[in-house]
Amino acid sequence: MTTIRLRPRVRRSKVLYSIIGVVVALIWVFPVYWMLNSSLLSNVVLQDATPTFLPIGGSFANFSAVFAGGTFFPALGMSVVIALIVVVLCLLFAFLAALAISRFRFRGRKAFVLAVLLIQMLPAEGLFIAQYKLLSSVGLLNSVIGISVLYTASVVPFTIWMLRGFVAGIPIELEEAAMVDGLSRTQAFLRITFPLLAPGLIASGVYAFLQVWNEFTIALVVLPDNASATLPLWLQGFIQQSASRATDWGQVMAASTLVAVPVIIFFLFVQGRMTSGLVSGAVKG
Repeated sequence: MTTIRLRPRVRRSKVLYSIIGVVVALIWVFPVYWMLNSSLLSNVVLQDATPTFLPIGGSFANFSAVFAGGTFFPALGMSVVIALIVVVLCLLFAFLAALAISRFRFRGRKAFVLAVLLIQMLPAEGLFIAQYKLLSSVGLLNSVIGISVLYTASVVPFTIWMLRGFVAGIPIELEEAAMVDGLSRTQAFLRITFPLLAPGLIASGVYAFLQVWNEFTIALVVLPDNASATLPLWLQGFIQQSASRATDWGQVMAASTLVAVPVIIFFLFVQGRMTSGLVSGAVKG
């Protein structure tokens, strides 16, 4: 009898949680929808006192105006190349460091872990002058290599912490069992452990990608040439151009949408593995 009485309560709880989840999801997605909706409307409609929630009568004229400047695709290419380089380098360095911390005991291990943590506490603004002088002295201002090195150095410490939890969560006994069956240590790692780290690598790669894709302040300092602008710098320049006359919010929203769409598409492809990776790292780390 008790079980029968509890079932309606369980159903009501599930319905309540579902409603709350839908409401939270709608609140989260509304700014994205509003940006996309505004990008399809004219500036006259956007400046009207009555908000327009549906792009009825809208067009892609704002996107055409953004593309007409001819600066979007160079900035997109710059951001994509930098993001790919930094993600690959971050995963490589952070994976090796996390593996060393989790699998081996060596002198200075605790000091290294503490140093990785302390580096995260340094304010980025305090390093701008040194970073600018460093790249200027070696001729790497306005270059993909120069800013990729800075981004890699800034993202690697936290990526090490993320991957450390994943590596530590995989029992070393799995590798030892594979070695008993005749595999070498390298073969045991590549065949047994490495596939289990795939969710963690993806989650860490997504973090590195987002950090690089949205970063603005370092790029503003070490990429002063407009021809070397990344997408955040390009968007700032586009807004400043609009501000020199009456701001066309439709074009600004179209430009913002073009910056955000690649990230949304990227998330749609990796969100399943990224979620499992983050949950796995949180539980096992």
